[in-house]
Amino acid sequence: MDTMRDRFAPVVSRLLDEDPRVAVVLAEIGKDGFAEARRRHPDRVLNVGIREQLLIGAGAGLALTGLRPVVHTFASFLVERPFEQVKLDLGHQDVGAVLVSAAGSFDWPAGGYTHMAPGDVALLDTLDGWTVHVPGHPDEAETLLRHAVAAGDDKVYVRLSVQANAEGLPVDGEHFLTVREGRCGVVVAVGPTLDAVLAATEGLDVTVLYATTVRPFDSAALRRATETAGTEVVLVEPYLAGTSTAAANDALSDLPHRVLGLGVGRRELRRYGRIDEHVAAHGLDARSLRERIGGFVAGGQVAEQVA
Repeated sequence: MDTMRDRFAPVVSRLLDEDPRVAVVLAEIGKDGFAEARRRHPDRVLNVGIREQLLIGAGAGLALTGLRPVVHTFASFLVERPFEQVKLDLGHQDVGAVLVSAAGSFDWPAGGYTHMAPGDVALLDTLDGWTVHVPGHPDEAETLLRHAVAAGDDKVYVRLSVQANAEGLPVDGEHFLTVREGRCGVVVAVGPTLDAVLAATEGLDVTVLYATTVRPFDSAALRRATETAGTEVVLVEPYLAGTSTAAANDALSDLPHRVLGLGVGRRELRRYGRIDEHVAAHGLDARSLRERIGGFVAGGQVAEQVA
């Protein structure tokens, strides 16, 4: 199966052909995928070199001229290194762009911590007005990329990953999907964590919601789920643990509730390892998730005893 990033260049290249507003800004990473598109559209495919602050500044400048820039590099170089430009050149100037990242939390362990960004979504959360898509499958990535580019002049972040679920679901760029219904808790699985969450909750009496658009947070879907499943909520996110706990708490602020945020821990793992080893070390594998979810929701303990 191709990866989400494998879909990125072909999809955006087609959008360059279809829409004269679309432009692409790169910082060396990913340039080979746009070689043909650059020959067709030399004025709308730009490579600024290894200058990530300029990457964002150039994207913002194109947006000021009326174009719809798609800006791409690894997450640590797209959100963290040029954060001041994201805050000022895009946010303060009130212009939009589509930031598309790769190698987020630990997608390329051999690259070390300089190429990891588990805090990217949490960092963007300090800014106003961002839409954040976290696809869990290449098909969903294609759908959400198209949504993002078509989103007028909005500020959109699309977080691509080599981690993926076995099958894509019909996502719409706005709402959570209900993939399992139960009565003793709600588990929100974000993007590529869905397969592990479904395996972890097999036999547990919980509702599982699938989130590929996490900002804006679909408060209405969470509230509907709690009407039958109760107000014990577990969030499983492929980035910094607890990133969306405040959003869940706000959604349920008028109800007695408990929220557990699971995700990538703050402690840096200093051995490169493999992706699956990082997943397990952060407790995001199915076995660890079952223990943590079952120990938190009342229905999890009951189901384990019955089994």
